[in-house]
Amino acid sequence: MINSKYELIIKDIKKDINTGKFDVDEKISSENQLATKYGVSRQTVRKAIGQLIDEGYLYAKHGSGTYVAERVMKKRHSKNIAVVSTYMSDYIFPRVIQGINQVLDENGYSILLKTTNNSRKGEAWCMEELLSKNIDGMLIEPSQSAISCQHQVLYDQMDAMGIPYVFIQGCYEAMMDRPYVMIDDVEGGMLITEHLIKLGHRNIAGIFKADDTQGILRHKGYVKALAAAGIPYDPDLVVWYHTKDKTMKPMEGLLRILESGRPCHAVVCYNDEIAADVIKGLQNIGRSVPHDISVTGFDNSLLAYSKGITTIAHPQEELGKKAAETLLGLIDKRISKKEAHVLLEPILVERNSCF
Repeated sequence: MINSKYELIIKDIKKDINTGKFDVDEKISSENQLATKYGVSRQTVRKAIGQLIDEGYLYAKHGSGTYVAERVMKKRHSKNIAVVSTYMSDYIFPRVIQGINQVLDENGYSILLKTTNNSRKGEAWCMEELLSKNIDGMLIEPSQSAISCQHQVLYDQMDAMGIPYVFIQGCYEAMMDRPYVMIDDVEGGMLITEHLIKLGHRNIAGIFKADDTQGILRHKGYVKALAAAGIPYDPDLVVWYHTKDKTMKPMEGLLRILESGRPCHAVVCYNDEIAADVIKGLQNIGRSVPHDISVTGFDNSLLAYSKGITTIAHPQEELGKKAAETLLGLIDKRISKKEAHVLLEPILVERNSCF
C-alpha cells in the first residue's frame, strides 16, 4: 500500500530501474520534472531521491543531475525471502509453504508471500514489488510456465543484483538452466499411465493443461508409456485446456470423446482437481467409476484421499524444504547454479478409482 506521493516516487523509480527502463549511468528526470509529474514540492522529490541514493539505486553528479547506479550486489543481508506462488489455496501450496517455512525459520529467515493467480502480468507485478524491497532471495512458482516469459528482464535484473532465486514446481522452457526444484512430471505421467496399462486398459484418454510445463511434461510421460507398451498414440483421445477454462473444457472434451463412439475405458487427468470433476461429470451421465471408466489424478491431495482417486504422490513438504535448502545454499554460495537442478521422484498411490 502506497501511503504518500513520496513513497510513490520511490516505488516508481525503483520499478523503472528493476525492469530495465533505465540503463546504468543513465540520467533520470530532473527534480522540477518529477515535482510537476507527481504534483509535489521539490523538497519532497529531493527527500525521495536522497533515500534512493542511500539505498544504492541512484548517485548524484554535482551540477549535472541524478543517475542510475550499478547495483551489482545487495547492500546488506535482510534475512527476508520472497515466495511467489500461483495460488494460495488448500490444494497443494499450503503444505509446500510449511516445508519452506520450516527450513527458513530454522535458519533465521522470514517469508514475504505474494500470489499471482497464475497470471504472467501478476507475476511481473509481484516481482517488481518485491525487487523494490530488501530481499536475500526468491522462490518462484512460475505462472503459465508453458508460455514464453515476457518479463525475463526481471530475472536478469536479479542476476545482476546478486539475488539468487529458485523455480519451484515448474520452470520456463527458456530458463531451464536456472535453479529449480520440481517433481519429475515426465516420470509421474509414465507411472500413472503404466498403471492403467497393467490393469488391461489400452484406449486411454488424457486430459492435460496446455499453459503450464507440468501439463506438457505429464503428457510426455503419458506418450512414452503408451509407446513402451506398443499402443499407438491417438491425438483424438487427448483433451488440452488452459487455466481460464479448467472448469468446463476438460469434461466437455471427454464427453465429445465418449459421444463419438470411440472406445475409452480409462482417463489420465492432469491433477486430482480435474479427476474429481471428471468423476462427478461421469456420474452425472450415468457412468460408473471405476467399473465403466477408470480415472486417475496427480498430486495426492486431500481431494484425492476423500474421493478415493488413484494418483501420483506430490512430495509437497519435501519439495518446499528442498527448495528452501537449495536457495539458502545459493545465498551462502555452498552450491552453484549448475548444481541447483532438483527432480523429486514420483510415487504411485493406488485407491479405488481404477479397475
